[in-house]
Amino acid sequence: MIRQLQQAQVSLSRPEQRLLAAAVLGLLIALFGPAVAQLDTYHAFADQTPMAGLPNAIDVLSNLPFAMVALFGFWRLLRQHAFGSQKPVHETSQAQAQLAALFFSGLLVTTVCSGYYHLHPDNTSLALDRLGMVIAFAGLLGLAVADRVSARAASVTAAVVMACGPLAVGVWADSGNLLPWIVLQAGGMLVLTALAFAQPVRGAWGLRLLQVAAIYAVAKLLELGDHAVYEWTQHWVSGHSLKHVVAAGAAWPVWVAIQNATATQPPVVRWHNVPETQSQSKTRHRRLGPQGKSSTGVNQPGI
Repeated sequence: MIRQLQQAQVSLSRPEQRLLAAAVLGLLIALFGPAVAQLDTYHAFADQTPMAGLPNAIDVLSNLPFAMVALFGFWRLLRQHAFGSQKPVHETSQAQAQLAALFFSGLLVTTVCSGYYHLHPDNTSLALDRLGMVIAFAGLLGLAVADRVSARAASVTAAVVMACGPLAVGVWADSGNLLPWIVLQAGGMLVLTALAFAQPVRGAWGLRLLQVAAIYAVAKLLELGDHAVYEWTQHWVSGHSLKHVVAAGAAWPVWVAIQNATATQPPVVRWHNVPETQSQSKTRHRRLGPQGKSSTGVNQPGI
């Protein structure tokens, strides 16, 4: 019985232990940290110009790049056989293909939810927008964990984000406390940035995590400088609209990783399926007798 209990215990590697510690720390901050209120002017975007009857037209239409990069990502997954009828060679690569599909699905959902939010900017539509972002973020953070920690840790990470994301949005919608959402988003990006300095695990795609973090940082700066960018460009484009376009660029390192992984993965060779050439057959028959015996009389296994 004791031996069975010992076998049932799950041993964690050091990277998994560190990831668990970071998750516990984030949970404690979200539960016991000081409440953070959303700015009253959050919905007051710089560019509210309608176009052909479409309110806030550029902020709405600038979400289309999310759908474009997502569709291209799915096409690349299928085309490179990283996801679909042929399974990837390694367990880690298989997990990353599934998480990439989750990431691209989240981008498609974000296109709809964020577009709807910018049609009618208020807290209700913003909650829907953030719920869509949770899916993409779960896939992206799971990809990073699979690349640098382990496939099983990545599955747990994606599941935790998918569960905690709606809870964080619900807490904000009910109490106005934005802290849990900040911890989920900012804390997750801090984890992703820290993982960028670790070596990829065996079979991983080698995702360029620093590029992902840099794209996120630029997008966040554009969001914060919404009005300043709008004035600087003489009302041509706002920072928030550019933020959508730049954030969609986070798919680019994933595309590159899919391409590179497929190009470098060796094929799985099953020796019993390799046909024997005529010269190999003649050589074997010269060495072995009709009963599979060598010239020394010792039985030899067949090839």
